[in-house]
Amino acid sequence: MIQLLMGGGWMMIPILGCSLLALTISIERGFQFRSLRFSRLADRMIKLVEQGKWTDALALAEQRQSPTLRVLAAGIFHRDQQPDKAMESAGIAEVSRLKRGLSVLDTVITLGPLLGLLGTIIGMIDSFGIMSETGLGNPHAVTGGVAEALICTAAGIGVAVITLIPYNMFLSMVERETERIEQYATKLQSFLGNS
Repeated sequence: MIQLLMGGGWMMIPILGCSLLALTISIERGFQFRSLRFSRLADRMIKLVEQGKWTDALALAEQRQSPTLRVLAAGIFHRDQQPDKAMESAGIAEVSRLKRGLSVLDTVITLGPLLGLLGTIIGMIDSFGIMSETGLGNPHAVTGGVAEALICTAAGIGVAVITLIPYNMFLSMVERETERIEQYATKLQSFLGNS
């Protein structure tokens, strides 16, 4: 397997670098999103606010690190002075934190096939160079460059395809968490506006 990858030429080095980068970010984001398992703590926090138990609601947010709970805590903490602005600001910060690293995965998805294509072009240029020097009498020399080109293309596309799966999964998790933040922030804002 390693010998096959080495047959892809020197363009395999940046492709392998992209794959390692994508793997590292995917593992880190996987652990981050794994901790976001939603519980009914946001509902409990809203109920505590409705009962006027501000301190208990804030303690609940500190107990479980969740973007939704941190946004609600910002609204509760600033309940006397523009809680909507405080929650909006906290929400923007939380969504930015959730999206960290996703732009790198997006870049790897785009860059992988382009690097593979560049490797293909380099391999074909080498093949034609060999063909012009030796003529058509040495087919093995020509096919080596074509093989190098195909390996590089396959590796670049493979990295992009494999990276696309966690990228889309993480993106949908960010969207779900953003909707959850908006939903609970609206509930809290509605209650604070009426009280």
